[in-house]
Amino acid sequence: MEPGLYFVATPLGNARDITLRALDILASAEVLAAEDTRRLRHLLQLHAIDLRDRPILAYHDHNGAAMRPRLLRHITEGRSVAYTSDAGTPLLADPGFALSRAAIEQGLAVTTAPGPSAITAALTIAGLPTDRFLFAGFPPTSTTARRTWLTHLGSTDATLVIFEAPKRIHRTLGDMCELWGDDRQMALCREVTKRFEEVRRGSIAHVAAEIDGVTLRGEIVLLIDRDRRTATEDDMENALQTALLTMSVKDAAAHVAIALNLPRRQVYQAALAMDKSR
Repeated sequence: MEPGLYFVATPLGNARDITLRALDILASAEVLAAEDTRRLRHLLQLHAIDLRDRPILAYHDHNGAAMRPRLLRHITEGRSVAYTSDAGTPLLADPGFALSRAAIEQGLAVTTAPGPSAITAALTIAGLPTDRFLFAGFPPTSTTARRTWLTHLGSTDATLVIFEAPKRIHRTLGDMCELWGDDRQMALCREVTKRFEEVRRGSIAHVAAEIDGVTLRGEIVLLIDRDRRTATEDDMENALQTALLTMSVKDAAAHVAIALNLPRRQVYQAALAMDKSR
């Protein structure tokens, strides 16, 4: 293999969901790096790939700054380096981005062996429009930041793709109901490609009610249809209440007017009145 950095997509759950090229790279690269070395070792064993005397180096959020120079040095010295994330496609919600940027800045070769991705897998089975979509990542964990984040995303003219942890899923859906409305269509995709794969479809309120009191486990991807409603007075007031927690009256009004596609003057007047009554 030519010297360079090879990003290798790995299975989300089913070990057979891997490309022949990915297996070739994992078998041939002179240095292997992984977000989770145990997962990579297990994958190599399942596909009978001999590690030989090659190193598997851990590269993750906690050691990235220290490990990047080491990995880049391997490439500058003429070696091929293959990197895998926990599962799926590297750089999508994992620490590979900083490594990619650093390699590109040094003029090193960077390529990919594409394959499994939780984003495209969930879009495939959700039953929502795929002509335009936005991957928004994980919501903020604090209540105020999460609600502000959701308010900003609410009017996006695309299907939203959001990752969420099982322990936070109930409150996130509750915030979505309150800020976006009960009837907006969605799909909750859990453990995609794995033994207990599950998809719940319907309105946000319907899905929230279905999982009320249920302890979910595993990886969750939320797909939310674009907003197909005309914003109401209540929508504007709810959005302003959230925005005014962290913004000035002027900034909150501008933010909500854009988010809900409402006249800026109308929203500014409502924000002024709301601010005076606080």
